[in-house]
Amino acid sequence: MKLAIMQPYFLPYIGYYQLIAAVDTFIVYDNIKYTKKGWINRNRMLLNGADVLFSLPLKKGSDALNVVERELAADFDPIKLLNQIRGAYARAPYFAQTFLLFERILRFNERNLFRYIHNSIVQMCEHLDITTDIRISSPIAIDHHLKRQDKVIALCRAVGADTYINSIGGMELYERDVFHAQGIELKFLKTKPFEYPQFGALFVPWLSIMDMLMFNALDTVQEHLNTYYELN
Repeated sequence: MKLAIMQPYFLPYIGYYQLIAAVDTFIVYDNIKYTKKGWINRNRMLLNGADVLFSLPLKKGSDALNVVERELAADFDPIKLLNQIRGAYARAPYFAQTFLLFERILRFNERNLFRYIHNSIVQMCEHLDITTDIRISSPIAIDHHLKRQDKVIALCRAVGADTYINSIGGMELYERDVFHAQGIELKFLKTKPFEYPQFGALFVPWLSIMDMLMFNALDTVQEHLNTYYELN
């Protein structure tokens, strides 16, 4: 069984969904520290030919809190973010059908950060026709005080995975020999570049999946989801 594990990210780039689609089970960490400068509650979209950040504002909380312990700010207004998306992409060729998806995601009636992002992942996977089993980390019976590689191996063993696939950015974090000693094959997924027209301007790569869906037919996105990567 093939497994991948990642932090929850809000509307990440296509590589995140390629990783989900490449495995049988995908575990999302809920019991992991929230990092201010990370990408858990923010990403990038295209506005006037340049990349700009969009984010989910959070209620103030201790830096020691896990993602599942953080809350969206009381004044978070999904309509404001939807209007920002509309202003950025209203002229995109696939805006109409794509905007409906983001309305469902952003209007989700939940203030807990993890559950809000988890819902966005599930909704996007349904839209992309990804059928991978998505699980949450904390209910899985392991020692959750383990760190990094040891925790990943424990999760692999707990769910019966014989192959673990990580994004290419984790190559320096994990050792194939250590995984092999536990009967687990370690692989890394690297997304291939894919350029497409963005209002006729210079292409801006690696934006949120939102951008790709606005400018490409759904079947094109699904094709790249399943083919435009290297697995080593």
